[in-house]
Amino acid sequence: MHWWRDKARRLVYGPLSMAQRGRGLEGLLKEISDCRVCAQALPHSPRPVLRVSSSARLLICGQAPGTRVHASGTPFTDPSGVRLRAWLGMNDEEFYDRARVAIVPMGFCFPGLDAKGGDKPPRKECAPLWRPRLQPYLSDVRLTLAVGSYAHRWYFPEAGKRPMTEVVRDWRQTVAQGRNVIPLPHPSWRNNRWLKDNPWFESELLPYLRQRVRAALAD
Repeated sequence: MHWWRDKARRLVYGPLSMAQRGRGLEGLLKEISDCRVCAQALPHSPRPVLRVSSSARLLICGQAPGTRVHASGTPFTDPSGVRLRAWLGMNDEEFYDRARVAIVPMGFCFPGLDAKGGDKPPRKECAPLWRPRLQPYLSDVRLTLAVGSYAHRWYFPEAGKRPMTEVVRDWRQTVAQGRNVIPLPHPSWRNNRWLKDNPWFESELLPYLRQRVRAALAD
């Protein structure tokens, strides 16, 4: 296990009142907005993209912003977002309800493109730097969606480098363990073949996923 992940998981926070969470979260989000830790490694000016509220019931943890999200400043404003909302059975208004849905990717800034034109991995500095500090403000979250392999490695460190397919296929075992985290593939078009080869995802996991999402968002 990486040292930074182990350290992050060992941090213990005391309970925060709603007022403390509100004041503290506002300041923390300003820090994140001003973050320049990766500036020298990025092909553009840093633009952290996330949505967090201390009242959020659903937490969506994706990979990192792509080119369209970097331009818009809003998570999942791309074809991957359209597919993800379809998977969850949510419309745009529900998905972007900041009071109920938090979107905190593994990397907050667009990492740039690789030589083949695909997105680079999320910057490794981001998650250990910010996620442990954000976690105390997400105590009302009832369900977390780990979207893609990078999120899987954070939420399921025991899985090591197991293939994404195995982690997602074991969703029933994850549920049986009482964990309120559901692993999902990334909704990118690059996974079209994966979806075709794994029909159980749409026929078995998606109905359960939509049920859990509705329950998490219910008052």
